[in-house]
Amino acid sequence: MTFLERRALKKAKQKKKARRKAVLKACGAVLKVLGAVTGVLFIVYFWNLDQKLLGWSYVQVNKIFDRKDADIKF
Repeated sequence: MTFLERRALKKAKQKKKARRKAVLKACGAVLKVLGAVTGVLFIVYFWNLDQKLLGWSYVQVNKIFDRKDADIKF
């Protein structure tokens, strides 16, 4: 095996290693995002925040629209 062949093999291995590192980095980022989303959804579920938010918004909407006279005719 000549020097040039060894150098070509070494460069090919380095490219493969760099590609693998990039893929692992992307997978790590995806896992972090999924973990964060799962954590936020668990907190919302555990503390029942969705129902509390809807209850609060229901009161606010009723304050806005119930103070106006409604003319309902069927």
